Amino acid sequence: MRRRALLSLRYLVLVVLAFLFLFPILWSFLNSIKLPSEAMAVPPTYFPTVIAFDNYIELTTFGRAGEKDRENLGVIQHVYNSTVVALITVVGSIVLSTLGGYGFARFNFPGKNVLFIMVLSTLMIPFQSILIPLFVMIVQVDLHDTLFGLALVYITFQLPFGIFLMRNSFLAVPQEIEESALLDGCSSLSILYRLMLRLVLPGIVTVAIYAFINSWNEFLAALIFMTNQDNFTLPVFLTMVRSGLWGSVNWGALQAGVIVSIIPSLAIFLLLQRYYMDGLMGGAVKN
Repeated sequence: MRRRALLSLRYLVLVVLAFLFLFPILWSFLNSIKLPSEAMAVPPTYFPTVIAFDNYIELTTFGRAGEKDRENLGVIQHVYNSTVVALITVVGSIVLSTLGGYGFARFNFPGKNVLFIMVLSTLMIPFQSILIPLFVMIVQVDLHDTLFGLALVYITFQLPFGIFLMRNSFLAVPQEIEESALLDGCSSLSILYRLMLRLVLPGIVTVAIYAFINSWNEFLAALIFMTNQDNFTLPVFLTMVRSGLWGSVNWGALQAGVIVSIIPSLAIFLLLQRYYMDGLMGGAVKN
């Protein structure tokens, strides 16, 4: 009886914590399916009287400079921009982090430890403090106001953590496996491509999840590096939705945009959470 009581108490605490974490998402979803007038009602209503998708329709017709434009793709265009930037960031972060982590884990060269410490030290630098130098560099190479240029900035932010995680993932693999492959005539790149990538897959997935979520939700760099409204990512687009006529806020459309922005990150995390947990544990137990 005592064991059952403790188990029931534990589940009760977990259910309460889960509800507290999920309540903001539930509240945003309920507001997104209300009528626009009901979503902005004071005092607010907890549940919609009529289920309506007017707020999602308004997102698709939201045009330039906060005005409705039936010929504009609205949120679809900005979801596309965020998707392109996130995919480039994920691919670039995986490739560079894997090569860098493999080099630090398996090759000996002068100054390796010092260089690795220098890479890790960049984690202590707030990225807001280097936005101006990055902006100047991006302008000089004519990548300002481009999705590819913004993705390069995000890759720069992701590399220190990615290299650290992939280095630990490669160190967790016994070196005897590589030695046996070398005896069979494989080169270093062949070992990495044919053998090691499968063994460090959890670490690669972890880097991909971090790169996708951070680039998908990032706001400040996208606001600074993008000037053309057609190139805005989804977080910047939501600020335009928030700013209505005479300072009003369209809460229904804004909450609908929040739900749209949550779905990709939530889906990717739920699909890859098993690899994500394995990757974190692999990086946590190896120095």
